[in-house]
Amino acid sequence: MRLILAFFLALLLTSCASVPTDNNPNASASELYNNAVKLLQDGSYTAAITEFQTLQARYPYGIYATQAQLDIAYAYYKQDDEQSASDACDNFIKLHPNNKNVDYAYYLKGLANFNYHRSLVDRLTNQDMALRDPKETKASFFAFKTLVTQFPQSRYAPDAKKRLIFLVNSLARYDISVGRYYLRRGACVAAANRAKYVLLNYPETSQTENAMILLAQAYRKLGLTHLASDSLKVLNQNFPDNKAIDQSKVLSSKHWWKFW
Repeated sequence: MRLILAFFLALLLTSCASVPTDNNPNASASELYNNAVKLLQDGSYTAAITEFQTLQARYPYGIYATQAQLDIAYAYYKQDDEQSASDACDNFIKLHPNNKNVDYAYYLKGLANFNYHRSLVDRLTNQDMALRDPKETKASFFAFKTLVTQFPQSRYAPDAKKRLIFLVNSLARYDISVGRYYLRRGACVAAANRAKYVLLNYPETSQTENAMILLAQAYRKLGLTHLASDSLKVLNQNFPDNKAIDQSKVLSSKHWWKFW
């Protein structure tokens, strides 16, 4: 109990020490900005956000106010408030589409959504992104995709490309998981549509093989034996060493779900 009390006392003292000390109503834009940056560098993110917002309220126009919008987004990101960080990036992109730092806004938006819902438990257990709601994953994907497409020379583009590879595979795995769920519930048309969606939108991912198997099984359950056979032929042509499933059992077994 003493340790817990000491911990919260330390947090309280840190919070008090983080309150902006510049209460001068006549402070210039540069003074407010420099003070906010120092708070940001010291890890006093809430205080930094307050100071940046004060700057914007007093001096809404100019380079300092514009830069403060990006710095607020970064402070939210460092504070693990991914939603506010993403919203702040969207606001910057909307207001300053031609700003020289807009590539960074897309990158930060991608990072914020990439880490969305990444709680301490998630990090410790290394939760697969494919098991999470894909809303933020898709937002991250499109932010990074916009960055590498519109700003290929950006210093952030190389890292964004690496993250895109990871994200597209996560999205494909998610759709395969949903397709398998549909198949187990007897929604075979929905399962086939998910498989085709993966093949159409994520053709070069590691889930192509699973999509072909899912499609064959969905067709088989629908009684479309000819289409199921064609799907298996394509599977054999592209994955001749397929060992994920005994293909002869895909069409014949009544218990197809056992072979995943």
